[in-house]
Amino acid sequence: MVRRRGRAEESRLPRQRGQNGRHRLHRIKEEKYFHYNGRRTKDDILEFTNRVSGPSVRALTSVRLFQYALSHHQLFFVYIGGRSPLKGQFYKVASEFVTHNYFFSATVDVLPQEVTLQDVPSVTVFKDGTYSVYNEVRDGDLSSWVDRERFPRYFLMDSFSLYQMGERTKLVAVAVVDEKNPSAESIRYKSLVEKAAREYSHQYSANFQFGYVDGNDYINGVIMGELPVPSLIVMNMSIDGYYLPGYTVETIEDLLQFLDSILTGKSELLGGNGFLRQIKRLYYHATSALKTSFASSPFGTCFLISLPLVVIGFLVVGICTAERVDDEKADDGAHPEVTQRKRAAVKHSEAKKKD
Repeated sequence: MVRRRGRAEESRLPRQRGQNGRHRLHRIKEEKYFHYNGRRTKDDILEFTNRVSGPSVRALTSVRLFQYALSHHQLFFVYIGGRSPLKGQFYKVASEFVTHNYFFSATVDVLPQEVTLQDVPSVTVFKDGTYSVYNEVRDGDLSSWVDRERFPRYFLMDSFSLYQMGERTKLVAVAVVDEKNPSAESIRYKSLVEKAAREYSHQYSANFQFGYVDGNDYINGVIMGELPVPSLIVMNMSIDGYYLPGYTVETIEDLLQFLDSILTGKSELLGGNGFLRQIKRLYYHATSALKTSFASSPFGTCFLISLPLVVIGFLVVGICTAERVDDEKADDGAHPEVTQRKRAAVKHSEAKKKD
């Protein structure tokens, strides 16, 4: 069963950056909630539903089924072998990441001929037309490795995938382009980033996630400014920090030099989530929201802004008036004989004026 949570029900759930005001999709299975945090397209939602509706790990029992998985899934993880402690770890990790990727189990005899394994049991990720084998000594714990490998080496990123990058330790290197109006520079940037992702993955895949972004709207919210299009930028989404090249990137050597300067600490980290930066971010988002609202409905925006100001004005006037009345009552209670003499004097002076 797939449930759509409305805003009233959503208000009882923790807020997440970038998702406020949106409907949320959940898959409920055996009293477990699977939260969908991807693109709101029919194909993506159906893919998510199919992925979490079955078991966390599905069996590939024949060569034909294995080939079917290769042809229909861009990325998936496979446990190969019989019973072992690694298999238990794999099933545990699969239940954690099944909302993002497919997980399968297979035996050695159903593997394609081009897949060769030195050790069995093993865990392998298939993506981008190739495969990589998990090595505990080199890659650390299995969960961290799956988290690093669960995206293609190079792909089109949207706000949802960039949002997910905030939960990871990898830096995000992207070409920011305009897909509707491609220029020679944007094509070059995309080509360079893709080349770094595919041909230099052994050097940089552990630290960088590569891709490209259509438009700069989401990036502008991260840097709190206007990023030119096309551009190259490397972001640390976990702290809202970013790096910009201090020179024009013309060749793959220029791009690799930029990436190396980040890893060695020579490139300056901009942005961040310090206290002052958070205050600035709140101001930026507030002014951006007002600009967007004013552009779509100027009169309504002016009314919404002026209404609380009018209410505050009435409150201030009321408070000031109440203070003066209280002072007069206090004078009457503390010095009644003086007040009576003042009133008698006023009446006497008024009587003289009439005469």
